[in-house]
Amino acid sequence: MASVAFCIALLLVYSIFLQVQSDRNHYPFSGVLFVHVLKREYFKGEFPPYSMKLADAKNDPITFKTNLKGYPDRPGWLRYIQRTPYSDGVLYGSPTNENADKPTIIEITAYNRRTYETARHSLILNIMALNDYSLPYQAEFFVKNMNVEEMLASEVIGDFLGAVKNVWQPTHLNAINITSALDRGGRVPLPINNMKEGVYVMVGTDLMFSSCLREVETPQNQQKCSQEMEPSISCDKKFRAQFDIDWCKLSLVDKTKNPSVAHNEVRGDGILPDDGEYKPPSTNLKSKDYYTDFVITLAVPVAVAMVLFVILGYIMFCRREGVQKRNMQTPDIQLVHHSSIQKSTKELRNMSKNREAAWPLSTLPVFNPVTGEIMPPLHHSDNCDTSNMPLMQTQQNHPLQTQLPQQQGADKWQT
Repeated sequence: MASVAFCIALLLVYSIFLQVQSDRNHYPFSGVLFVHVLKREYFKGEFPPYSMKLADAKNDPITFKTNLKGYPDRPGWLRYIQRTPYSDGVLYGSPTNENADKPTIIEITAYNRRTYETARHSLILNIMALNDYSLPYQAEFFVKNMNVEEMLASEVIGDFLGAVKNVWQPTHLNAINITSALDRGGRVPLPINNMKEGVYVMVGTDLMFSSCLREVETPQNQQKCSQEMEPSISCDKKFRAQFDIDWCKLSLVDKTKNPSVAHNEVRGDGILPDDGEYKPPSTNLKSKDYYTDFVITLAVPVAVAMVLFVILGYIMFCRREGVQKRNMQTPDIQLVHHSSIQKSTKELRNMSKNREAAWPLSTLPVFNPVTGEIMPPLHHSDNCDTSNMPLMQTQQNHPLQTQLPQQQGADKWQT
């Protein structure tokens, strides 16, 4: 009769849908999976308006924050998951014997993301040790088609334990722990084809492993696993209807061959010695002189800048040839030509300023191109209207036009 009551108590621990009542005390067992649901419906009544009908109509997003009382985070064995602000949160994990025989107070803070209201409750976990109830044979399955919150549902974990029981046929079978594949270094699946993250489920019993589970250790299946092929397991059909098991990742642990020895803590670099309270160093420390560092920090860039400035100044000012040197290296005919161009340019600029100035000397004839005699410049009277004067005058009308010798008759040139 006592054993029946004990089994009923263990089954109650597996239940995922524990109702959040006024009694906040729970009694999980060490080494056995513990699951607690944070229901949004319960916390809706904690926020205004204080009516469940109005709260259901609003459907406010609610998130939760959980931590050990007096600490910023949860205990190491306790995990928490909530997919969206519109889904329930779940606390789950497997407590250890180190946490037994002492109350563990978990503070639960609910946040209403619409009104920014908060509500806080406490969850008291009285962990009970199972010294006389050991599960030496443990098997860890990897379920590929499940997420952790789906696997934590009471009906799902019940179906999984039922399938394992049909394969193993143990006397006592308990779920020890459930871990998401993401916590083991798995990758986030692509949001296509309803892909799942995957879940590691560890179960334990007091009966030796069945022959079906031992098939994974055969050389043929090990070779297939090394080639990333699916091994041939005779009992896979008992899981295939609901659970897709990756048999290559099946882990079998026999604690009877490797009994757990009390672990003595070895102090090393990772553990601080127990020297009492921390004593910070004294404030009477010697002040460090930063003058040398300051001078070096400024002097080096300034020196480099000065050197570059001197080099640039030498290139720009000391390497110039000058006008005198340039003229000495230039041929005389090129200098005369350049000088005449400058004079003509200067005359044109002066003429543009004064339209009534005398004609430039460059436009006057200096000598007769035929006879070679010097000719006086042309003088135009001031009252002479040159607007109607033709551009080219005839030889008879031009008084200074040179008379070229007439060509003799054609008869004189003929013989």
